[in-house]
Amino acid sequence: MQTLKAAKPGDTVRVTKIGGGGPIKRRIMEMGITKGVEIYVRKVAPLGDPVEVTVRGYELSLRKADAELIEVE
Repeated sequence: MQTLKAAKPGDTVRVTKIGGGGPIKRRIMEMGITKGVEIYVRKVAPLGDPVEVTVRGYELSLRKADAELIEVE
């Protein structure tokens, strides 16, 4: 499985699973990232942290650790 961390700028991916547990998973879902939603990867910082994405019509920056928990296809 590929994670959001591995996606390149310009890719549009669909969320298949959100890993992590408890508060981490809930925080990711509260940001609008749920199973089946499409995410457009806008930018990735030179060192990979943060990842800037567009989800549900708004821009969002995710830490590398959070992006690693989001499985995409």
